[in-house]
Amino acid sequence: QVQLVESGGGLVQAGGSLRLSCTASGNIVRINAMGWYRQAPGKQRELVATITSDGNTNYADSVKGRFTISRDNAKNTVYLQMNSLKPEDTDVYYCNADAVTARALGGMSARGYWGQGTQVTVSS
Repeated sequence: QVQLVESGGGLVQAGGSLRLSCTASGNIVRINAMGWYRQAPGKQRELVATITSDGNTNYADSVKGRFTISRDNAKNTVYLQMNSLKPEDTDVYYCNADAVTARALGGMSARGYWGQGTQVTVSS
């Protein structure tokens, strides 16, 4: 099993910045892609940004040029630097990790894991 713990959410005025962090722990053999998603009440969860283990990134069009995703593989941590925040960025942000873990009886297992979510609120 893998646990993802997020931090860094909060309340900020439009135009401001926040930095989200997400650290993975558990019987981790390897983490492939990591990413951030967001979800508003009553809406589907949507991709914000992803990053592969060798640093290739992908962004939603709505955040390109404002958000930057990065990761520290040694710390199993992914970051999301959010600048020039807009009220429409208000959502719960979720961390995701595609992880390979060691099984107790041998072998490995691969699946995606989610964090508990952190609220980001941007006031106008």
